[in-house]
Amino acid sequence: MEKHIVLGGGCFWCIEAVFQRLEGVRAVLPGYAGGHVDNPTYEQVSSGETGHAEVLEVFYDPDVLTLKHLLKVFFAAHDPTTPNRQGADVGTQYRSAIYYSDDGDLHDIEETIEDVQTKLHDDVVTEVKPLEEFFEAEDYHHDYYNQNNAAGYCRMVIDPKLHKLQEYLHEESI
Repeated sequence: MEKHIVLGGGCFWCIEAVFQRLEGVRAVLPGYAGGHVDNPTYEQVSSGETGHAEVLEVFYDPDVLTLKHLLKVFFAAHDPTTPNRQGADVGTQYRSAIYYSDDGDLHDIEETIEDVQTKLHDDVVTEVKPLEEFFEAEDYHHDYYNQNNAAGYCRMVIDPKLHKLQEYLHEESI
């Protein structure tokens, strides 16, 4: 059985690279969700005027990776306490968000946020809503880090996230 959830944690290139490396994740798709424009383009979403967030649809095997563990990695991979910002990426399109399509997942989402909140000094501002519609991003956004890992953005922004993921996974396995 495969499940899916849509996550926004800043630039979708960053979280795509993280989740591609997580055991139990079957596939990932970068895209846009949470806005009011049908079939938005990257340029439209980047303007901040469509209401969409850059997101990643994550398909996973719940027998290998629980939703709670997946969400803990998500919260470790970005800062859920900064509204409409991740590092130098600023705007509503970079908000922290969880869009779910299975109402049964809401309990796990809420419990995970409560748990994460106890470890943070600032409030978690992650938007949690039912998924209305997911729009897949343009092809050149797919597998971005793996195809461009020598690029400056990848080395300066994504590499540290991947290092942080390895540290997190090591701590969780101890």
